[in-house]
Amino acid sequence: MKTGNDTQISEFLLLGFSEEPQLQALIFVLFLSMYLITVCGNLLIILATISDSHLHTPMYFFLSNLSFVDICFTSTTVPKMLVNIQTQSKVITYAGCITQMYFFLVFGALDDCLLTVMAFDRYVAICHPLHYMVIMNPWLCGKLVLASWIMCVPFCLLHSLMVLQLSFCAHVEIPHFFCELNQIVHLACSDTFLNDMVIYFAAVLLGGGPQAGIIYSYSKIISSIRAISLAQGKYKAFSTCASHLSVVSLFYCTSLGVYLSAEVTHSSQSSAVASVMYTVVTPMLNPFIYSLLNKNIKKALKVIFWGKNMKGSTGLELK
Repeated sequence: MKTGNDTQISEFLLLGFSEEPQLQALIFVLFLSMYLITVCGNLLIILATISDSHLHTPMYFFLSNLSFVDICFTSTTVPKMLVNIQTQSKVITYAGCITQMYFFLVFGALDDCLLTVMAFDRYVAICHPLHYMVIMNPWLCGKLVLASWIMCVPFCLLHSLMVLQLSFCAHVEIPHFFCELNQIVHLACSDTFLNDMVIYFAAVLLGGGPQAGIIYSYSKIISSIRAISLAQGKYKAFSTCASHLSVVSLFYCTSLGVYLSAEVTHSSQSSAVASVMYTVVTPMLNPFIYSLLNKNIKKALKVIFWGKNMKGSTGLELK
């Protein structure tokens, strides 16, 4: 690798969690287990929604897309870390680092957008139940998913192209287990003002925008539920969005926890450990949340594993 003021570096070093050799085997087994659970769990959700015709509804269409994105999201970081542990190497090529950063940003932003789309779907299902299938028609569902991709891909590509314009000096050690955008920008020797501005703008647009949409949707949902007179009706209405609300809470609470931990501790190592929650743990737990809180998913999985018959479902039956 060239050093000094030469910007033509060929590789970065991912420092990971610990340099103690005795902990490497434990970290490898732990992350390999979580990765396999994530992939298998989300694949089962996709298989269940595809194989069962009763689940060919808008909510499950969005859920299968979310499961696919979660698989890709985890696959951008964990496999490379496992390979580095196995080969006892911390190296990631410059091109590989930029590529990993790009796809991590894309699938992370898609997670955010799809959760917002699913919140809108629950809003229509609860606040406008009689017009649910008319409003949430296949054409609109497809456009909502496509719009999420169109919104996320260019912004994340812009981040990557701007990082390519930065100059890097000799210090190219990333105190993380993957190429995280802020970490890479802070390693640059050149001025990063424009990069920081784009990061803040994207955080507001792709972070604050979806959060505002989710908050608005659930404020309307809560108002509609409060207007229901029967307690049983309130419970049934709330149960339709219990799974999604749990996933949203997990995603944003863990993301916020990472941000707060980084601000309080000012430790890159602590930030790397905390980021495991939303990069690995959350995608792993999502299939369990939907299978445990969702009666229709549980029935579909029983058909896959045991061949039991299941009754029909509707767009509202998401308990």
